[in-house]
Parts: sequence; C-alpha cells; structure tokens
Amino acid sequence: MAALPETVGVHPRLGGRRLRRSAVVSRRRPTMKDVAEHANVSISTVSYVLNDSGPVAAERRNRVLDAIRLLDYSPNESARSLKRRSASTVAMVVPDLTNQFFAMVAEGVHRAASAVDVLVVLVLPDATELPEESQAKLLRSQRVDGVIYLSGTGSMPAAIYDLARSGPVVLVDEQIPGRDLPAVVCDSRRGGREVAAHVLAQDHRRLAVVGGPPALWTAQQRLAGYREAFAGAGIDPDSVPVFAGDYRQESGYAAATEILSRPESERPTALLCANDLMAIGAMQCLRDNGLSVPGDMSVAGFDDQPISSMLTPALTSVRQPAYDMGHRAARVLFDLLEGREPDTTGPLPAEVRIRDSVGPPKEL
Repeated sequence: MAALPETVGVHPRLGGRRLRRSAVVSRRRPTMKDVAEHANVSISTVSYVLNDSGPVAAERRNRVLDAIRLLDYSPNESARSLKRRSASTVAMVVPDLTNQFFAMVAEGVHRAASAVDVLVVLVLPDATELPEESQAKLLRSQRVDGVIYLSGTGSMPAAIYDLARSGPVVLVDEQIPGRDLPAVVCDSRRGGREVAAHVLAQDHRRLAVVGGPPALWTAQQRLAGYREAFAGAGIDPDSVPVFAGDYRQESGYAAATEILSRPESERPTALLCANDLMAIGAMQCLRDNGLSVPGDMSVAGFDDQPISSMLTPALTSVRQPAYDMGHRAARVLFDLLEGREPDTTGPLPAEVRIRDSVGPPKEL
C-alpha cells in the first residue's frame, strides 16, 4: 500500500465470470488474492510458488505462473519486508480514543504489532477533523503497508477504500455492507439476546431500548438480539420502544430524559442500552431526577468497559473481548501481508456480566 501506484491492473473476475486480459481494466495493482482467484488456487499456493517455499504440483505451478504473467503481478515488497521482520508500518483508523472500548481495541493492535516490530500509526478522524481525502493523503505519506479500520459511522470513506486497492484493509468491530473485506467482530447478536433474557428473567415486562446508530452493524445486531429475547418471552418486539442513541454518554442521558417526560405508568421498568456509555448517561439522568437504579428502573449496558464494574450500582453489561479483537485484527492483517490464509473463524464470544444495576421491577 506504500505509494498507491498508478499502474494499471486487470481484475480477474466480473460478475463471477473469468475475464481475458483485454476485457476489464482497473486502476488498482493486482494482488496475490487476484492471482489465487485467477489460477483457482489458495493464496498460500501462490506464496509457495513466489517464494519457492513449499511443494506445488507442476500443473498448479503453471497455472499460477500463467496468472502472474497475465495479470502483470509483482510481489508486494512491504509484505516481503514484514516477512523478514524488518521495519514496517500499519495504520489504525479509530473514531475516538476517549471511548475505553476503542482504546482497548487499539491496545490489542499495538501489542500484536510490537511483537513483530511493526509500527502502528493512529488516525483519529474526529480528533484531527481531517476530511476524507486528507486522511488518505496522510496514510499515503506514512507509506503504510496495511490498514485496520474501526468505523464509527457504518460506512467507509471512498478515500480509505481506495487504499484497499493496493494493500490489505481489515475491519474490526464492524462489518460494512458492500465491502468484501475481512472483519474481526464479536457475537453482538447473541450478547444482546442473552442480556435481554437476563432482564426478562427478573420479571420485567415494560421495557425500552436505547439503540446505537442505525447504520452501524453492531447496533443492528444488538437490537436484533434484544428483539429475539422479547419474542421468546411472548412480548411483541414492535411494542418495545427504541430511542435513538449514538454510543455517546450524552445520548443516553437524552433518551432517559425523554422517557421520564412520559407519565409514570407508561415508563419502562428496565432500560437496555446498546453500549455502556449510553447506560452511564441514562443512570446519571435517573439520579439527577431523584430516581434510583435498579429500585425505580433497571439499566443494562453493552461492552463491559473497565469503569462499568466500578459504578454505583455496578453496571450489568455484555463483555466484548476488545483487546482480543484488536490483537486478532492485527494478526489477520499480518497474515494477508505475508501471503498466508488469515484466521477468519467465527465471531469472538460475548459474555453477560451480571451486576447490581438490574433487579426486579419496583411493583414486585
């Protein structure tokens, strides 16, 4: 990804059909994955041929060599330097390090990179207020070999996606529709389902949800999990109000304020928040209005940030292995740079942490 070369490459597929060299031309440089797809072999087989590092049948070797010639493929030297463990640089784009969850993901990336002497360049769009093209220009100037992208919007800027045309980009925490990129995620749907089931087991039937940004995959998955638990308990999921949130503490406070503006008989007895920061904001609003948690209203969060267990009352939440997610995302990126098949096994597990912020409804 170092210099985003202007060389013209040939994409080996279009609509699932094989193409001849003259059929379609794109501006991106062919990758090892392109060679593997064109030759109908694994990426590791291409690596064996390029590096003469493993046994490959003659017929397969010839297919790989033909694909290399046809696509005008040249090896990524930054990947070779990583393989030799010489100095290399990757970038991590993260929306906000004041969010402890994001910070823990970044720590996992940093630790994995440090173990192989790779430098991590942090790009903070909100902090730098850089427009999309400036972010991409910064990454080009740093000559990064790959990018780990943590989306705060549910989309990927076109300028960042352009970087994926010349080197690997790995998503972490979010999946982005329409972007066929490797992603390291947590099982948010199961986490949402299980924490909602715990709240329901306390005999709550009047519930509300403070959801995350609707465009984010994580917010969609958590809401889907909540709704599955509601349906399983005989509650019409559409009858449970969902208040808009943005994963920030202020939006949790605002949602709780709106809830308290309603008559007491219409208020929920339990509030499911799609992340801990919004749950903390909601709890603060309840306290500011003279209400107790869980006496007057139970509150549950999601992420299990370190501060969650130190609150009064301690917050019931869903633990996501943030550090492990960052660490695995870095390892996936390094595998791609080294021409190995990355570890893309299923989502990492989520685990409900039961604490004091959820109890039976007041009327019980």
